[in-house]
Amino acid sequence: MKGVKIIIMGSGFSSLSASCYLASRGFDVTILEKNKTVGGRARQLKKDGFVFDIGPTFYWMPDVFERFFNDFNKSVSEYYTLKKLNPAYQIYFGKQDSISISDNFEQIKKTFENIEKGSAEKLQKFIDKAHRNYSIAIKDLVYKPGENVLEIINRKTILKLYEFILTIKNQVSGYVKNEKLQKILEFPVLFLGAKPSNTPSFYNFMNYADFKLGTWHPQGGMYEVIKAMTDLALSLGVQIITDNEVKYIEIENKSVKGVKTNSGFFSCDILLSGADYHHTETLLPRHLRQYSEAYWNKKTFAPSALLFYVGFNKKIKKVSHHTLFFDTDFEIHAKTIYDTKVWAEKPLFYASFPSVTDNTVAPSGKEAGIFLIPIAPDIEDTPEIRAHYFDQLITRIEAITGESIKNDILFKESYCVQNFKDDYNSYKGNAYGLANTLRQTHVLRPKLKSKKVDNLYFCGQLTVPGPGVPPSLISGKIVSDLILKNIA
Repeated sequence: MKGVKIIIMGSGFSSLSASCYLASRGFDVTILEKNKTVGGRARQLKKDGFVFDIGPTFYWMPDVFERFFNDFNKSVSEYYTLKKLNPAYQIYFGKQDSISISDNFEQIKKTFENIEKGSAEKLQKFIDKAHRNYSIAIKDLVYKPGENVLEIINRKTILKLYEFILTIKNQVSGYVKNEKLQKILEFPVLFLGAKPSNTPSFYNFMNYADFKLGTWHPQGGMYEVIKAMTDLALSLGVQIITDNEVKYIEIENKSVKGVKTNSGFFSCDILLSGADYHHTETLLPRHLRQYSEAYWNKKTFAPSALLFYVGFNKKIKKVSHHTLFFDTDFEIHAKTIYDTKVWAEKPLFYASFPSVTDNTVAPSGKEAGIFLIPIAPDIEDTPEIRAHYFDQLITRIEAITGESIKNDILFKESYCVQNFKDDYNSYKGNAYGLANTLRQTHVLRPKLKSKKVDNLYFCGQLTVPGPGVPPSLISGKIVSDLILKNIA
C-alpha cells in the first residue's frame, strides 16, 4: 500500500499497535499525539529519582504481548525483561487479615482449601471452565472486528450462550461460599470495568489469565512496553509527532481529507483515531457523527479513578508489589459508581508498590507507591476531595497493616477526573472505556469503521474488543486488518 497516507490520532497501546501493523504492510503512517510524550493513558511520571506508571500497572495475558511482537518476527525478550510476581498480589480484608495469591496454581488451590474445605477441587473445575472460555475468546472472539454477529456464531460459541446470561457473581457463588474467596474470584472483573453482578460469566476467562498465566512485571514498569512498541513502530517507518493536538477533521464528500492541528494541516487518505471515540466525533460536522450525545449518555462506562503517586522515605514491609484493600463492601462501593454516582464514604482501593520487586523505580531504601480508588465518571473533582481521600487512604493502610507510613511521605502527586478530561479528552473523565456488559459486547460496541465517513476508523477501549491493555493491542491489529480488507 505504498503511497497511501494514514494518520493515527493518539499514541496509546491501540494506536501504536495499529501503526506497526499498517506500516509493515506498506502504508505511510504518521501518529499525532496531543501530549508531549507518547503512551496515551500509559504515560510515565518521574520525580526525584522515582518512576511511576501513570496508567496501567498490571501485566496480564502475556501471550497477547508475545503474539504482537511475534507478528513482526520479534519477541518480548528483545525489548524488555519480564518477571513473574510471587505473590501475584495480596488482598487485605481487614486489620492484619490478608490472603496472598501465589504464582503457582497448585499453591493457590491449597490456599483455597485451607480457607474452605472442598474448594480446591471446585476451583480446579472453575478454572478448567475458565480455560475453555479463554481459548474460545482468543480463537473465536476477541480477534474479530465486530462488524456482524455471524463472525462469532459457531458450535463453540453457541454452546456458551448461557454463560452470557449467567453473571460472574452467580457463577462464583456456585463454586465457593466463603466471601473472601468469592471476592478473589470476582476481582479480575474490575479489569473489565463492570460489577460482577452485571458481567456475563463467560468472562471468567480472566480468572484463567490470573491463576494460570500469572501476573508479570516489566523491569522498569509498564512504560517499557510503550517504549518497546514505539521503537518497533519507528523501525518500521512510522513518524510520531508529539505535542500536536487535532482540532478539526476536514471532510469532503463524506471522506476525510486531513486534520487541522495546533501546528498546521496534515493531509491523509485514511484517518484512524485511537483517541477518545466520543471526542473524535465532536471534531466532525454534526450530521456525520454516528452516535448522539444521548447514545453515549446511556452507555455503561467503566469507572474513572482517583490516583496518587507517592514517594516514601523508607521501604514498606507489609505490602506486596500489587496490594488490594478490600476492607469494605464492594457492592456498596459499586453502587456509588454505577447507580448513585457519588463519592463512596469508604471506598475499596488498590495499591502498587513496584519498588518491592523492581529496584529501578525508586532510590535505594525508598518505596514508590501508586494508589487507585475507582470512582464514578464525571463526579465532582476538587483539591479538597482529593486531599480527604488521600488522608483516609493512608490512615486505613496504617490501621490495616499496623505499619506507620504517614510521616515518611516525601511527596505525592494526584490524578483524577479533570486530568483524564484535560489530557485525553476522555468522555466524562472515564479511565477505562466502556464496561464489558452483555449489552456492550462485540457487535454491540461502537464500530471500528465509521458508518458515515468513508475513510474514518477507530480503535481502543471504547470499541472492539474492550477495555484493558491486551484488548488494546488486539484492537490495533483487527482495525488494521479491516483497513487492509476494505482497501484491497
